[in-house]
This record gives sequence, C-alpha cells and structure tokens, in this order.
Amino acid sequence: MRVVIVGCGALGARTARLLGRRGDEVVVIEADADVAAEMSQAMDCGVIHGDGSRPAVLAEADPARTDVLLTLTSNAQTNLIASLVGRSLGFPRIITRIDDEEFEHVALELGLSDTVIPARTIGHYLADAVAGRDVFEFSGAIKGDARVFMFVATAEHADSVTALGLPAEARVSHVFRDGEFVLGAPELVLQKGDEVVIVCHRKRLDALRERFEPHASGDAPD
Repeated sequence: MRVVIVGCGALGARTARLLGRRGDEVVVIEADADVAAEMSQAMDCGVIHGDGSRPAVLAEADPARTDVLLTLTSNAQTNLIASLVGRSLGFPRIITRIDDEEFEHVALELGLSDTVIPARTIGHYLADAVAGRDVFEFSGAIKGDARVFMFVATAEHADSVTALGLPAEARVSHVFRDGEFVLGAPELVLQKGDEVVIVCHRKRLDALRERFEPHASGDAPD
C-alpha cells in the first residue's frame, strides 16, 4: 500500500514509522524545512518539502499511485483544505485529522466522512477506563467487508430512515442530532443537520458516496 501523509508532527511521524514497519510505501509532505530534512535522515520514506494544502505540492506526491491520503497537521483548516484538494486531484481515499470538534460537522458536509479526532478518542478511552468499563473500540466491530459511511442530512432527507431507500446490505445504525445519540430505527424521521451513520458492505460504498457526498467541485446538495 502507498500512503501519503501531510504533516509530520508527533502523530504524522508516529504513523509514518508504523506504516513503514508494516512494509507500506510512505511519502511525507512537511512545510517546515528543518523537520522535512530531519525526516529524510531519520526514516526510510519519501519526503516532500512544501505546503500540503497546495495543489502543486500534493500533485507531486502522485495521487494516481497512492492508496490513502492522510492529512495530519495540527491545524484543522489546513487539513480540510488539503483533503478537498486531494479529492480534486483523485486520491482514492482520504482521512482527515480534526482537533477542533467544531469542524467535524463541516467535514461531513463537505463529504469528508473519514475523520479522526485524537483528543476525543483518547478522552473516551480514559473515561471508560477510569470508570472500570471494558474499553471497546467501535472500529473493532468493523471487520472483513463491513464499512461505515457518514453524511449530513439536508432538507431533502427530512423523512423516515426507510424513505432513504438505501441499497441492499446498508442500514442506518444511528444518528447524531445536536450532539445527541439517536438509534436509527426505520421509523426515525431525519432532520436537516443530522449526522447519519450507515453500516454497509464495502461494495455499497461507491453508491452511497455517489448519492450523499458533494461533487468534487465542492457543490453540496441544498
């Protein structure tokens, strides 16, 4: 697998090392010249010095040969821009780091459904551990051909979950409404702004993206 990482802070560097140990081909894009030079010396990976949110720099990383783009800088705005530019250049999968949860909803509205929020993940883990609960990551239940897809409901989706007419092997698991968890029962009526979580077979992802994600031009549905 070939992975391009934008941002070589602590998270980016750690991820690059782990991927390298697994035998994946890694290319890192770093705006700080000193950090980029250090990475070139310390790690067996490709390093591009430049602003990873710039089209010319991302294009240099060869999107056509890349499997995943990770935008892992400490700045949510930079990561969002880099992710959108990456999508326009044809990176097949993009995972976006968001440290400020305020931007999570924005990411979903832009069709960036693969997001990671490090502070929240660690916070939930520690809170459950302190409470003496068995810590169980949802990702542990997504194995084999199972996948998760998320989108933000618009006015046209303001109907029951059943009325979405999802393809076979795709079901609404739950909804986040104003930050509150709501189970995705068939009779649940969606509201504009709901963050809808769908569990599906991997072969249904393309159909879901085609229907619910904004086009690469950035035009979102009304």
